[in-house]
Amino acid sequence: MSNSDNHLLAVQGLKKYFPIKKGMFRRTVGWVQAVDDISLYVSKGEALGLVGESGCGKSTLGKCIVKLLEPTEGKILYAGEDIWSMGSTQIKSYRRKVQAIFQDPYSSLNPRMSVGGIVGEPLKVHSLHTSFEQKLKVNNLLKKVGISPDYTSRYPHELSGGQRQRIGIARALALQPELIICDEPVSALDVSVQAQVINLLDDLKEEFKLSYLFIAHDLSVVEHVSDRIAVMYLGKIVEVAKDTELYSNPLHPYTKALLSAIPIPEPRRKKKRTILQGEVPSPINPPSGCRFHTRCPETKEICFQNEPPMKIMTPQHYVACFNYL
Repeated sequence: MSNSDNHLLAVQGLKKYFPIKKGMFRRTVGWVQAVDDISLYVSKGEALGLVGESGCGKSTLGKCIVKLLEPTEGKILYAGEDIWSMGSTQIKSYRRKVQAIFQDPYSSLNPRMSVGGIVGEPLKVHSLHTSFEQKLKVNNLLKKVGISPDYTSRYPHELSGGQRQRIGIARALALQPELIICDEPVSALDVSVQAQVINLLDDLKEEFKLSYLFIAHDLSVVEHVSDRIAVMYLGKIVEVAKDTELYSNPLHPYTKALLSAIPIPEPRRKKKRTILQGEVPSPINPPSGCRFHTRCPETKEICFQNEPPMKIMTPQHYVACFNYL
């Protein structure tokens, strides 16, 4: 969607299909089209929000970027290099530069390791610093995320959900990465704690000059941390825009529906809500044409047959909808 040399991460035509196997011989009888032909980029120092309902393929995309899953098709370029054709030395360097913060802070932390061990482990794996320097670095990282260094001897089960997620953030920062994949980092937390963690991520981005791919299912969560937002539906990107542009001028009917679901803190002010009819179709057998046509309130005849191409509305606003062609 852009040819700038400033892209830290560029995803090109990415597909990830999971086989469905049945029977005694485990024959493949179909495919789950989790991610289907996605292209996007993250520039240096930018936070890109990726939003969509559960099951649309957001986390699968994130796992492909951090090399936990191998794509079926397409390319992932980091600083212009294809991550799936890197040698072992390049891969080690890539794993230092790209880190992840996961959705469930409890399951992503080793329950048998202390807080100090969890945050310091990346430094040991990559053989960085002496053991004394590692301890100093761990204490400093804990302070950065709002945790007292006294907690280094505690274990994950002794911490609250918000504290665990802060430990996960400290661990992600340990190797001084350039890009962090934030996979629904606040969805498992209380609403009061969510704001604290989002503010922390925002502050850390400025301080450490980080880039984020911030994955969430709630547009109100990504509003404060993202520079641009990509909206995803059933394995496809349907709209990309700058954060202010998306909230003030949403174009795709799905984006409008997501925005209408955000509660407003004024009880007397009535808000028009767009209620989408029907269930999200299965990624095993997605609808023909535009994937959103089965639930769209603005469907046209062409939507049933043809897939809408991504149209450039302004240099920073793209939409895949026949209403704008």
